[in-house]
Amino acid sequence: MMLCCCGRLSPAVRLWITLWIISPSRLFYSAHAQIRIPTETVKLWADAFGGEMFSLATKYSGSHLLQKKYKDVESIIKIEEVDGLELVRKFAEKMEEMLGRKMKAVKRLVNAAEDADLYHEYNASLEYDYFNSVKVNERDDDGNYGELGSEFILESNEHFNNLPVNTSLSNIQVPTNVYNKDPGILNGVYMSEALNPLFVDNFERDPTLTWQYFGSFTGFFRLYPGIKWQPDENGVIAFDCRNRNWYIQAATSPKDIVIVVDISGSMKGLRLSIAKHTITTILDTMGENDFVNIIAYNDYVHYVEPCFKGTLVQADLDNREHFKLLVEELHAKGMGTVKKALKEAFGILSQFNVTGQGSLCNQAIMLITDGAVEDYKQVFEDYNWPDRKVRVFTYLIGREVTFADNAKWIACNNKGYYTQISTLADVQENVMEYLHVLSRPMVINHDHDIIWTEAYMDSAVSDLSHPKGD
Repeated sequence: MMLCCCGRLSPAVRLWITLWIISPSRLFYSAHAQIRIPTETVKLWADAFGGEMFSLATKYSGSHLLQKKYKDVESIIKIEEVDGLELVRKFAEKMEEMLGRKMKAVKRLVNAAEDADLYHEYNASLEYDYFNSVKVNERDDDGNYGELGSEFILESNEHFNNLPVNTSLSNIQVPTNVYNKDPGILNGVYMSEALNPLFVDNFERDPTLTWQYFGSFTGFFRLYPGIKWQPDENGVIAFDCRNRNWYIQAATSPKDIVIVVDISGSMKGLRLSIAKHTITTILDTMGENDFVNIIAYNDYVHYVEPCFKGTLVQADLDNREHFKLLVEELHAKGMGTVKKALKEAFGILSQFNVTGQGSLCNQAIMLITDGAVEDYKQVFEDYNWPDRKVRVFTYLIGREVTFADNAKWIACNNKGYYTQISTLADVQENVMEYLHVLSRPMVINHDHDIIWTEAYMDSAVSDLSHPKGD
C-alpha cells in the first residue's frame, strides 16, 4: 500500500520514502541474521532506487535540454583533444601575470607614499583645502560652494559600476567622528596628494584595476577614482577604513588573541555594556588569518563557548558572530579572580605555539576589567618573562581611576598598551590603538610584504554611495 501511494508524490518525496522503507528492512534483518534476503529482492531494490535517482537527476539537471542543444550545433563544432596539464600551466601563467601587475601597482604606491612622508614636515597650523568626498559639488542657498566642497567633475563610468567618478583625481572620506580639519588629517591629506599621479598611472598601465585605496591611521581614506560619497538616511558616514579587514590584516599581520573579560559583580550595568561592546569591536578587527577565544572570569574561570575550551578557533565570520551572541548573554556577579584567568590564557597561547598551530605570528591577551586588585605579577614572571612573547593589552572600564596604575603596569611590562574606556562612544578609537602597537615590528623591520586578504565586499546603498568592492 505504501509503494502505491508513492506513485502520486513528487520525485523528491518518493526518494525519501524509498530510503525510509529500505533502512528499517536492513536494520530488521541485521538483527535476525538467520533470515536471508533473496538476491532477486535486493536487485529489485537497487533497480528501483537507481531508476528514481536517474529520473530525479535527469529532471533537475536539464540533461535532455543540453543534449538537444548540442545536436543543434553538431554540424558546426568539432572536438579537439586538450592537454589538461598544458591548460593549467597557461592558466597559472596568466594568473601570475595578472596578480603581478596588481603587486607592482601596490609597490609603486608604497614607494611614493614613503617618499612623500619622508620629505613632509609636520605643520600643526597647516591650512589646506582638499576635495572632501561628502562635501564636493554642494552649494549653499546663494549658489556658492561650501568649505571643502569645491566643484569636482564626475562622469558615469561603466568600469566602476556606472558610478559617476573622476578618473583624473582621488578625493578624501573622513569618518563622522573625526574632525575633517584636524591638523593630523590635514597633514596626512597634504602629504598623500603625491599619490594622485600614481593612481592615474597605475590605471593607465592596467585598465583591469578598479578602486585604489590609501587608508591612514588617523582615519582619512583616499579613494581613486574620486566619487561623491552619500551619507545614510541619518546623515551619518559610518565607514571607517581602519575597521576594514584589508586595512587591519595589512597593518598587524596574523595574530592569536585571547580576550579575558571581568564579569564580577562590580561590572554590572553600564560597565558590562561597555565591556561587551569592547569585545565586539575587537572581534571586528579580526579576520580569517587570526585565531581567537574568549574567557570570562568572576569566582571561577569559564569559556563563553565551552566547546572551544583550551584552544583557539579561526576568527572567520561565523565564529566571530557566534562569539558576539554568546557575549551578549554574559551577566555580572561574584568576585574577580584575574590571576586564574591569565594563567588559562597564557596556557592556551603557549600550547598553540608549541604545537605549531594558529597564526605563528603575533600573540596577545586583551584584558577587559574595571580593576585588577590581585597579586598578578607572579603570573607574568612564570608565563611571559623575560622574553615577553605575549603582548598584554589592558582596557580599564569606567570612570574610576583607582586601579589605573595596576592596569598600566600590566600593559607596560608586557609590551602592550593601556587605555581607559569610560563611555560607549570611546570604544572604537580606544580599541583601534592596539593595531598601532602590533604594527610596530613591521615598521621597524621595514617589512614590505604584500598581504593578500580575502575577497572584500563593502556595504553599498542604491543612491551612488561609496564603491561596492575592490
